[in-house]
Amino acid sequence: MPLGRAVCLTLTAAERHRLKKMAYGHKTEHRARQRAIVVLLAARGRGNARIAAETRLHVDTVRTWRGRFADGGLPALADRKRSVRPARFTPVQVAEAKALACQLPAETGIPLSRWSCPELAAELNARAGSPTASPCQRCAAGYARTRSSPGSTGPGSSNPRLGLPCQGCPCDGPVRPHLAGQATRR
Repeated sequence: MPLGRAVCLTLTAAERHRLKKMAYGHKTEHRARQRAIVVLLAARGRGNARIAAETRLHVDTVRTWRGRFADGGLPALADRKRSVRPARFTPVQVAEAKALACQLPAETGIPLSRWSCPELAAELNARAGSPTASPCQRCAAGYARTRSSPGSTGPGSSNPRLGLPCQGCPCDGPVRPHLAGQATRR
């Protein structure tokens, strides 16, 4: 399928001045500089293939920026807003987690010297009242860290590195020894 002809660009004096500042400025980002050079060369009447060869960009990239400038002018040369994954936690929850992580566990009544991720998650879930991770998932996280140790056979094994069986958990999976007294605390 043949591609359409390259769009002819005509620049105003203000646009040309701004594009030259972008193309030749010392503090301009690399991608902004490339886009400005593509538009300036296109305004001189050069074809997409020739611009691509001179700038060492792909022809599709040249075509994209030439077309975007033709459609939207200088603002179209900026990056478009990208879609992102929706946040799983509210800013208040994030702030609470950071504040708790900055405290020593002993200050909250937990007999640990430092927080680990599973203990921090368990304490946050206990404070929230509605746990986001079940005790079974917590046991699985403990198992995942130790399953590469020699002789471990999985949840419920008698390997001392895996710890005692989790009390109150339907899987009867392992829990680390220092958490054995806290497993029923919930």
